[in-house]
Amino acid sequence: MTALFWRESFIVFRRQLRMNLRNPAWVLIGVLQPVLYLLLFGPLLKPLVSQFDLPTDNPYTFLVPGLLVQLGMFGAFFAGFGLIAEWREGVVEAERVTPASRTALLVGRLMRDLLQLLVQALILVGLGFWMGMRAPVGGVVAGVVITLCVGGACAAASNALALTTKSEDVMAPLINMVMMPVLLLSGIMLPMTLGPAWLERISDFMPFRWITDGVRGTFVGDFDGSALMWGTGWAVGLLVLGLWWGTAVFRRENS
Repeated sequence: MTALFWRESFIVFRRQLRMNLRNPAWVLIGVLQPVLYLLLFGPLLKPLVSQFDLPTDNPYTFLVPGLLVQLGMFGAFFAGFGLIAEWREGVVEAERVTPASRTALLVGRLMRDLLQLLVQALILVGLGFWMGMRAPVGGVVAGVVITLCVGGACAAASNALALTTKSEDVMAPLINMVMMPVLLLSGIMLPMTLGPAWLERISDFMPFRWITDGVRGTFVGDFDGSALMWGTGWAVGLLVLGLWWGTAVFRRENS
């Protein structure tokens, strides 16, 4: 990609970041749900985690990676609501008359979303360490990187969905309809091995289940297992797919 492309992306990123800085409460609101799970659900896992047949008996080493994936999914999937507001206010229409790359219009927004996700992830990880989580620094870094890939995929898909529906009333139930089974079948809160065999088999077809297992593997220092390979592969694959869809919709919208 040329220097002009990155300059155009940075201009969009800078504008989006200024909008966020005017109301930084949204960063805290986005991290509030996983933090509440950490504070309220984490203590409930302490007497149970030893029964999960996991490579760790620390409840927060198990829970924090799942909450990171949840943050990457839920936090990023709602990014498109801001784009609907921009479309309604005529911002997208104004961008159509500029010579800027249509891909840069998406990438600049994704840069803002990923920076926000990184700040939220660092808050969550820091709180996890404060509550007693044990994890190698390299594993935490790898887990956060995978989370950013997931967040980029979900944010790109959210922007594409926003420009496709152009309505919060349509987009919100669609997201909830998709995310609820994803949350339940990804093993974010509890390992799928606790459920019946048929439910575990269904979860094998859920990409986010492999991503969650991969991030958990990094937090216990397992860099050689197949879980990390599958989790990273799915995260990168979803990111490529999200970027393709988002770019296609932006180009069609601005054609």
